[in-house]
Amino acid sequence: MGIYLNPGNGMFQKSLDSEIYVDKSGMIARTNHVLNTLDRYLCVSRPRRFGKTMALDMLAAYYGRGCDSRGQFAGLAIADDPGFGEHLNRYDVIRIVMNDFLARSGNDVEALISSLERRVRREVMAAYPDVCAYDDDILADTLAQAYLATGIPFVILVDEWDCVMRVMQGDERSQRRYLDWLRNLLKDREYVALAYATGILPVKKYGEHSALNMFTEVSILNAAPFSEFTGFTDGEVSGLCGRYGTDIEEMRRWYDGYDVDGIATYNPRSVVQALVRGVLDSYWTQTETYDALRRYIVLDMDGLRGKVVRLIGGEAVPVDVGTAQNDMTTFNNADDVLTLLVHLGYLTYDRSTRTVRVPNSEVAAEFVASIKDDPGWAAVAGAIASSDALMAATLSGHADAVAAGIERAHQENASVLRYNDENSLACAVALAYYAARRTHAIEREAPAGKGFADLLFRPRPGVDAPAFVVELKAGGTPDEALAQIRARGYAEALSAYREVFLVGIAYDPDSSAEEYKTHLCAIERL
Repeated sequence: MGIYLNPGNGMFQKSLDSEIYVDKSGMIARTNHVLNTLDRYLCVSRPRRFGKTMALDMLAAYYGRGCDSRGQFAGLAIADDPGFGEHLNRYDVIRIVMNDFLARSGNDVEALISSLERRVRREVMAAYPDVCAYDDDILADTLAQAYLATGIPFVILVDEWDCVMRVMQGDERSQRRYLDWLRNLLKDREYVALAYATGILPVKKYGEHSALNMFTEVSILNAAPFSEFTGFTDGEVSGLCGRYGTDIEEMRRWYDGYDVDGIATYNPRSVVQALVRGVLDSYWTQTETYDALRRYIVLDMDGLRGKVVRLIGGEAVPVDVGTAQNDMTTFNNADDVLTLLVHLGYLTYDRSTRTVRVPNSEVAAEFVASIKDDPGWAAVAGAIASSDALMAATLSGHADAVAAGIERAHQENASVLRYNDENSLACAVALAYYAARRTHAIEREAPAGKGFADLLFRPRPGVDAPAFVVELKAGGTPDEALAQIRARGYAEALSAYREVFLVGIAYDPDSSAEEYKTHLCAIERL
């Protein structure tokens, strides 16, 4: 075994020996399918702490020569696959953790390339001294000679492939040099049986072209056919919750919400930490400060601010993910920023509706923390801070207090919400009721009775609290809003709850933005 060449199965054994191990070995059948084909290049990107490194440890253990991993995989899903034995421990594996080389090089790409080629080539020459002992310091040529002499191709595993893009964000020259070197090492090389690269970002684009266009991108935007291996699935987490006696609904609220090709996906690190520690809290976001999020959402471009406010308010926002350049500095519009936030794990993307949203309570808390002390976001932060009082006023039937709270939230955020738009009022209401998310699931334009209710607030399972429905009226009266709730039977959608509040909110859309706005409210308790 070596450090880079055939590193063995020790790291995978540590995963197997952990208190919680979720079997993702079925993905090996997918990589076996593309071995030694034109599709053998896979760039698998997903957010931090979504199991990328563990997957590489598993692939190294399965493919690598110099160790016997049959016992490790016995009883795992891949052992039942017809091709299991055909490829087990049959390849020379080269496993590279790219950010280790970048750190060692002092963020110098030329030094990174030189160090990596020298160290990996040294191990290959030691393994095959008779065929590689010639005067040539180019790693690609050394691998080609080794393959010609032995007939054994290489499985090349690259962890943190995108570290140059993330650490050297403004250095396009170094990025190009790095990508060109990777292309020369891997593209159209007969010695490559499989190239599997992982990172946070998909393959970097330059305009319409990519230096690594031989790779199939497997990202959180489109992970097929690896979708079920991107994170923990609902079935897997349900099983773990049963084992640990944890409420699955609370686990869903905290860590679910990532949509990966229609599969409900959880953040693996957060689930494991919550179960092992016995406390549901923000774990994934503790691995990086909220400044990492703030630097992007404060960008003043292309209506980004208003879209972020809507996202914090619980809305799904349309986005075009096709224009992003897959780096952390090139933003031509708000969609490019939102697409990056999907790759970073702060948003999730629904391909069927082409929208993004905040996935769960853990990430929602990160958005709130990122704007809390920023003067430019004082109005939004103020609405959120006042939301507990608004919730209490609603459930106490204090209509005047509710009207005043909604008016304040709507008026103070008018500049980014386009004041005379009923959708902006709905977003302001969602912000003003932010605290309700702890106890209620909030649904916008929810099917109910004979139509669609503006907002439904359903108590979460196990929460003893009233349900309520909110109807908005631009240019009408709150009593007309209540009448519409009754006439269209919106409350029927909440018939399972012992107590339901009907809330009607109205305001005058013809007032100018400078005028004092009178918001009115009426509350009825069923």
